[in-house]
Amino acid sequence: MKKIGIKKVIVGKTKRKRFIRNNAPNKRKFGLAMTRCTRCGGNKGHISKYGLNICRRCFREVAKELGFKKLR
Repeated sequence: MKKIGIKKVIVGKTKRKRFIRNNAPNKRKFGLAMTRCTRCGGNKGHISKYGLNICRRCFREVAKELGFKKLR
């Protein structure tokens, strides 16, 4: 039996806008997707203290420019 795929349908602007509005992903309020690095977009090792909002890997690259220094 042959499977029938969904074909792209050409629709008007208003119908497309309504589709996008109703099917857009929800704005996250909490969880892993909420805390993302502003530089690379990663979500692990996130540093939000002092309003940095970057991951630990990006922090190591820009720490000196931000004014942080190593203790040892």
